[in-house]
Amino acid sequence: MNRYKGFTLIELLVVIAIIAVLMGILMPALTMAREQGKRAACLNTLRQLAMTWIIYADENDDKLVSSEAGGMGGAFPDAWVGVTWASDWSQGGVLPKDQQIKGIQDGALWPYCKDVDLYSCPTGFRGELLTYAMMISINGRSVQGSPVYKKRIKIPQPADRLVFIDEGLASPDAYAVQYNTAQWWDQPVTRHSSGTNFTYADGHAGYHKWRGSDTVKQGKDQVRTWSGSFIPTTEAGIEDVQWVQKGIWGKLGYKTF
Repeated sequence: MNRYKGFTLIELLVVIAIIAVLMGILMPALTMAREQGKRAACLNTLRQLAMTWIIYADENDDKLVSSEAGGMGGAFPDAWVGVTWASDWSQGGVLPKDQQIKGIQDGALWPYCKDVDLYSCPTGFRGELLTYAMMISINGRSVQGSPVYKKRIKIPQPADRLVFIDEGLASPDAYAVQYNTAQWWDQPVTRHSSGTNFTYADGHAGYHKWRGSDTVKQGKDQVRTWSGSFIPTTEAGIEDVQWVQKGIWGKLGYKTF
């Protein structure tokens, strides 16, 4: 009798099990590689926006564009963007696309950056045309007596001063944390894994990863919402908010012991 050679059921199960193990090993690496690619694309976009920010200052007698998104009802006519957020933004609401575009075009940076795609991370949430925000110290408002920089030349140690952040959503005003205590106001952002991208006053961009588990958890729990005034409870979490405070103002508004 002719005998046909083939796999037995046990052999097939063993092959399937091996494939499953290999997929379990490879998938995290592939996911990480994909995320690093997205992070790099965002950094490239931020670098271009940072160059636009510098050109604006160069062509306006070193005056900085205001970080107050929307201009605070006309109080900051040189706001970098206009109103791009919905009234329910803190619950994840998004304005219609045409209104977001108008808000971007109303900003003082638009004549220098007429590309809507440069105002958001390439991997932002669907329908959100603005995911970047500026720090409140950049020609914005004072927070609890904090310094405000209106001229680029007045920014101390520009290679260390934060300007733009990939916040991940369109929100009113500028990005801020508390000044006189180790406490967040806007949320810690976990846009790219356990951190997010920033630009600095000298024009370079970089990724910063949070160290505190409480920082990361808060950022991931509040991706599309805002609760405000988050107080870190771990030593690493306190170091995270202090890193942002020093990045915004170059110093802490309180003493540490």
